Amino acid sequence: MTEPCIVPGVYQHYKGKKYFVLGLSKNTETGEVCVVYRPLYETDWAQLVHRNAAMFAEQVDVGGVQTPRFKLIAS
Repeated sequence: MTEPCIVPGVYQHYKGKKYFVLGLSKNTETGEVCVVYRPLYETDWAQLVHRNAAMFAEQVDVGGVQTPRFKLIAS
């Protein structure tokens, strides 16, 4: 299976909030690839979160229109 092309930078979630993607990580037990990122809104600045890379890169339906869940806005 081909991994999605996700580069470090600022991404905007389809609901509007922005996040800084640091890069990808791989679970050594399962091989699952995840995106590691930090929220850029009112939260603990030290907080790092991750999401499955396939889900991060997928298209979602917003009012009948397919749009990226996260869109790169600055690299």
